[in-house]
Amino acid sequence: MRAVLPQMLERGRGKILVMGSAAALRGMKRASTYSAARGAQLAYVQAVGVELAPKGVQVNAIAQNFVDNPTYFPPEVQANPLFQQRLQREVPLQRLVAPREDALFAAYLCSDAADCFVGQVFPVCGGWIAR
Repeated sequence: MRAVLPQMLERGRGKILVMGSAAALRGMKRASTYSAARGAQLAYVQAVGVELAPKGVQVNAIAQNFVDNPTYFPPEVQANPLFQQRLQREVPLQRLVAPREDALFAAYLCSDAADCFVGQVFPVCGGWIAR
């Protein structure tokens, strides 16, 4: 963010989208320090978003979990019956969010159509976070 922010401020326009974790929005067993760190990141987005908005720079975040990707959910994890049961139990969508869905939402938030959002954190997690 530091590298491009001065240019955005000079232009009086810009968008910064942080791709964060939904772990900050819902507690997870054995992940308290990770969740707290992600919570600090999302709180920063909210604070700096409000601070930079009058200068024409919008800062928002996507807090994601249960998005299909090979790092967190490789094929062997997705094929595991216990994981499938977890999806059915914990995720109202009952499937992983598709990478395309995540990418299209990110593209929207970076577009002129989303000029009304400032310092917002959007969960993209198939309903795992009920807010």
